[in-house]
This record gives sequence, structure tokens and C-alpha cells, in this order.
Amino acid sequence: WFYPVIAQSTALTDRPAFRNVFSYALMRDEKGEEMHKSKGNAIWFDEAAEISGVDVMRWLYTSVNPSHNLNFGYRVLDDIRRRFILPLWNSYAFFVTYARLDGFDPSAPESHVDLADRTLLDRWIVSRLNQVIDEVREALLTYRPEVAAQTLESFVVDELSNWYIRRNRRRFWKSEADRDKAAAYRTLYDVLTTTTRLLAPFIPFLADEMYRNLVAENDRDAPPSVHLTDFPESDSRQIDEQLSSEMAVAMAVVALGRSARSEANLKVRQPLAKMLVYTRNPRDFDA
Repeated sequence: WFYPVIAQSTALTDRPAFRNVFSYALMRDEKGEEMHKSKGNAIWFDEAAEISGVDVMRWLYTSVNPSHNLNFGYRVLDDIRRRFILPLWNSYAFFVTYARLDGFDPSAPESHVDLADRTLLDRWIVSRLNQVIDEVREALLTYRPEVAAQTLESFVVDELSNWYIRRNRRRFWKSEADRDKAAAYRTLYDVLTTTTRLLAPFIPFLADEMYRNLVAENDRDAPPSVHLTDFPESDSRQIDEQLSSEMAVAMAVVALGRSARSEANLKVRQPLAKMLVYTRNPRDFDA
């Protein structure tokens, strides 16, 4: 059933719809057993698409090494929705909610704040975004979609949602519309719009929904769909290797601290008298 789509695409552009194609290993059920209609564990495409959504299914495929068997099932798909799709959508919804309340206009002159004048966290997330662009492009060019997907998931969930947005929520909540708030909006807007373009080949429908609302509806000169834009290229001037490295150390210390609290049954909000951190790496120690 792919053939009519491929034929139409070829006719429209007068060139092949794709240059290379590769397939995955065996697809099994979520317990790792072979799917058979007689066993009652077979899942039909239309059914899965209706229940779980095609973008969730696509993310499952792209996040698995093509040489490995793929375990497919509704619990696996629900885990992907909870682990990645919801944090992505919540980050987008957070921005949209407060941008509408404050009347943020990405084309307004006051919304443009030089990167050098933004906070440390702003400069860090922009630096990481540009590093992620390079990592994703390299992975796709070398036919490693699972590496690209894992890189994007880690960036969206761990760095953008759990670290940057959580550390910056008060900047969006405050009533005064000062330069700091403008910098926060500018940074999150640029990161989200670029991320939609990075995600477009993986989750095309969700990425396009986000792009249309963030970009196309606010800029008449912008392409009407994310799939008509160019794939992102990094800007080396916005990469701060030292800052990215030092923030990674801070995130690792926090993660280890939470793990130690859990083992000691100490709540996250309970203050500590002191914390001892040890590392053999001199650069990490300095950070």
C-alpha cells in the first residue's frame, strides 16, 4: 500500500521518493513472542494506529536498533507516550499557555534579546540544542536512526523539560514584562521551533501541529508546514563547550543526590546539612 504514495511523490517532484531503504529485524509481541493470528496476539496496523496513534508507533520503530527484534504492544506504546510524547507536548503547552497570556510576539523587536545578554541557563540550552543538531545529523547520515531518536528524547525530556523549564518557571510566572522575561520567551520559542524541525522525520504529525501553531500562524512568510522547511543546521557560534560540560556535571550531581536521598528515605524538600561529592576527573571537580 506504499506504492500509490511513492508513485504520486515521484510524479510531483520528478525524482525518486527516497534514495535508500532498509528494514528492521523481526517484530514480535510485547513479551518477545512471535505474533500469530491463531495465538490471538497479532495486532493489525489500523487498530494500533487508531488506539495508540501513528506518531507513537513511529517513535517506537525509530528508537530501536534496526538489527534487533522489535517488541510491539500497547503497553510498550503507552510507555513511549508517557516517557516521551507527553513531556514533549507538556513543554510545548507550557510555552503556549503563558505566551498567550502575555501576548508574546516572536516578530516584535522587544522579543529579540542578544544571546550574550541572556541568563546562564538560556545560553546553556541554546548551546545544547546546537550540539544536538550536530549529533542528530551525524546519526541520520550514518543510518543510525535509533541514536538520533535517543539523543532527541534525552534532550527533550531530561534537558529541556526536566531541567531548563523547571529551573525557569518563575521567569514566565512573574507579572512584570521585563527584559529577562523576554529572554526566557525568546529562548524557549527558538528551542521549540527548532526541535519541531528536528522531530519532523520521526513524528511528522505532532511536529507539524506544533510548528503550524508556533510559526506558520504567526508569520505569513513562513512555510505553511514544517515539512516544507529545511532540516536544522547548527551554529557553532552558539555552542559553549565548557558551559555544556559544566551543566552536565551539575545535572549528574543532582541525579546522584536524588538517588542518595531515595536510599536514605529523605524527601527531596528536606534540607541537608551538607553534601559530599567525589570525582576523579579534574574538570568535573572544578565544575
